[in-house]
Amino acid sequence: MRIGGLQKVTLIDFPGKLACTVFLIGCPFRCPFCYNRELVLPELIEKQPRIKKEDFFDFLKEKKGLLEGVCITGGEPTANLDLPEFCQKIKELGFLVKLDTNAYDPEMMKKLIDEKLIDYVAMDVKAPKEKYGKLIGIENEVFVKRIIENIERSVEILKEGKIDYEFRTTMVPTLLEKKDILEIGRWLFSLSPGQKLPKYYLQNFRPEKTIDPKFEKIKPYPNEYLLEIQKALSPFFEVCQIR
Repeated sequence: MRIGGLQKVTLIDFPGKLACTVFLIGCPFRCPFCYNRELVLPELIEKQPRIKKEDFFDFLKEKKGLLEGVCITGGEPTANLDLPEFCQKIKELGFLVKLDTNAYDPEMMKKLIDEKLIDYVAMDVKAPKEKYGKLIGIENEVFVKRIIENIERSVEILKEGKIDYEFRTTMVPTLLEKKDILEIGRWLFSLSPGQKLPKYYLQNFRPEKTIDPKFEKIKPYPNEYLLEIQKALSPFFEVCQIR
């Protein structure tokens, strides 16, 4: 387990919980707008300071009774084969666990759910299907096809209702516009015919230390535009909000 960062307190990453956020190193995607590039790009990973696993768990022991949960993000957490063991140790200390994932490995997610090692999933849906390669920075058709299949498999797993979950998309100017987000909504709704999915969050883009430096100069969409999209998306989800 390679830990590349720790946010010691967060009020927003784990809905309704006072939590910390631990950042795991490594991701198979190369989303050009990603602002955790030091956890993704090999040449930057080498220079990224590591947090020893022992030090992380010592921190959790000190925060028992103060923090309620741990958010595991990245990078992409499910790319770590020892993620179940990591989650198990967190649970043994009495914390709730939230997993952030891009649906890279739905069977890993299922294992964590079935073994009650996580309590909440936040799943990124980057784009409509036809734009997925561009948004994840990988145009290999075989890889993109597999990721789209993994997204649909992940929705199937989450729909079993064993865990609370949300979907989310980062609204990146020059890459996504209203029609793309509506297409995502229709895609997800088609995977749950006749039934709204529970929660979808539209996240505004943050122009900071992105993988592709040109995105650092792009201005986020105005809030009015996001509100317009939110209103149009609402029929597909029980809760649809801007974050």
